[in-house]
Amino acid sequence: MLFEGSPAAIPGLLELLLVVLTLGLALLWLVPKARATRYKVTDRRVVVELGLVSRRIEQVDLFRVVDFVVELPFSQRVLGTGNLVLECQDRTTKELRIERVRTDVRALYEAVRKAAEAERARRGVRTLDPL
Repeated sequence: MLFEGSPAAIPGLLELLLVVLTLGLALLWLVPKARATRYKVTDRRVVVELGLVSRRIEQVDLFRVVDFVVELPFSQRVLGTGNLVLECQDRTTKELRIERVRTDVRALYEAVRKAAEAERARRGVRTLDPL
């Protein structure tokens, strides 16, 4: 397991301001919203579970991940959160976003990148860049 968790309930300055202005009442909406998403990143796949009542599960095998983007917007950097975007060669999931997570997103990127390379090597998969 490389990472397991949910988005932060207060990922950025905008949400923090909303919580302060509503004297904490915004947490009644922000916390369930954050808990409705669950991320699991292993050395073989990424699984995203969405929804509180009805669940939707998306998964992408790491050998299908072809590019990574680390997003660290200022409002999230201040509170220690960030986003990792995985671009995939998958029929149903072209882009998988691991958003607003309270972890070192750069370290997560490095771990996922190494795991994707190892998984491609293990399966003997080669990716070709289009001309």
